[in-house]
Amino acid sequence: MAANTTEVTGESVDTLASLEERINRAVQVISQLRGDNDHLQAKLKKANEDISALQSERAEAHSFSEEFQRENAALEAKIVSLSEELETLRGERKQVKHRIEKLLGQLDLLSAS
Repeated sequence: MAANTTEVTGESVDTLASLEERINRAVQVISQLRGDNDHLQAKLKKANEDISALQSERAEAHSFSEEFQRENAALEAKIVSLSEELETLRGERKQVKHRIEKLLGQLDLLSAS
């Protein structure tokens, strides 16, 4: 029976050592996973902050774009108005030039007489 008891005690020690080793590995794995999880949570938080910042910048850029489009439309309307006014002034200048030429022609006739 002594041999049997030694075998059981030896097997119990081996089983206990094996269990202890497996628990230690499990603790190491859990510790590693917790560290990885903390690291990933920090990265996720940073990514969410970056997304929020980019969304803010995009909204601001969109607002500027709308403002520039309104200003551009106003400037285009002003260009059209000024172009029309320029054409009107050119037409008037042409009429004035023609009338002055007529008057000069009449003065030439008077001078020649």
